[in-house]
Amino acid sequence: MKTFTKLFLLMMSLLLVVGMVYAQEATEEPAMEEETPYCTEEVREEMAALDIYIPVISKGFQHQFWQAVKAGAEKAAEDCGVTVTFEGPETEAMVDKQMEMLQTALDKQPDALVFAALDSKAAIPLLERAQEEGIPVIAFDSGVDSDIPLTTAATNNVAAAAMAADKMAELIGGAGEVAVIAHDQTSRTGIDRVAGFTERIAEAYPDITVVDVQYGAGDHLKSTDLAKAIILAHPNLKGFFGANEGSIIGVLNAVVELGMEGDLVVIGYDSGKQQIDAIISGIQAGAITQDPIGIGYKSVEAAVKALRGEELDPEIDTGFHWYDATNIDSEEIAPLLYE
Repeated sequence: MKTFTKLFLLMMSLLLVVGMVYAQEATEEPAMEEETPYCTEEVREEMAALDIYIPVISKGFQHQFWQAVKAGAEKAAEDCGVTVTFEGPETEAMVDKQMEMLQTALDKQPDALVFAALDSKAAIPLLERAQEEGIPVIAFDSGVDSDIPLTTAATNNVAAAAMAADKMAELIGGAGEVAVIAHDQTSRTGIDRVAGFTERIAEAYPDITVVDVQYGAGDHLKSTDLAKAIILAHPNLKGFFGANEGSIIGVLNAVVELGMEGDLVVIGYDSGKQQIDAIISGIQAGAITQDPIGIGYKSVEAAVKALRGEELDPEIDTGFHWYDATNIDSEEIAPLLYE
């Protein structure tokens, strides 16, 4: 009888253990599968047979950010069996030059158009022409004040700049004066990054004051002069946010030229060798990185989807991350940075 009781108890214990394991497995989320590439061999052959041409009109060409976007666009073109061209004006202040490029691109009767607007309103007449001619428009990096683009592949710039504001508040101790250098007041990125930073400060940090916001058109020299003027005008300044690659380089130049390394908390956006070196050396606290290669890739991929008659989500969120000296070489961050 004792032996039977022991066997019974042993069996019950085993059943209990099995039940617990099953319950645990049932509550665990399934492992995430890797995203299946859209441009399969079948899609590539289909597009190649149609001889598809897609011009990609960027906001600029000189910054390494745009070169990374270009690399992503060209990789998507290769994967999807289409031809792309990539161009942009010399500086991000040249709205008229970008409109000329857009006009020329449309004159070539492309199959689709991928476009990053320097001015969220100026391009609308040309985009209306594209719509009338049945040319699908995909926006990237910066949207326009129109529903003509079928989707926009971009970073959530408001949320990203708000993260920069949170980091700034943390690093300056929650109180003090800060300033902003941005690229422009006309593109969606310029508007959203300034709004994301300044509104987050106003809402969450009553003891921090944004004493000045200036616009340097993404130009290093102009941004340097503006940053120096702000620093000299506000001797109690604690922090500086540069809202794109050209802007933050101007801030860094000003800090170095005035011999104020270590006196200001400097936070940037995007990447580039000067910014990376400044973070490693400690002159700059950190920055927000986008995924420029992903932006370029997803934009061209979206154009292919549109040409194949597929529905597109209004927004393609390409993500953002904070990086500093502690994670700059990590597996998550390193592939998103460029020099």
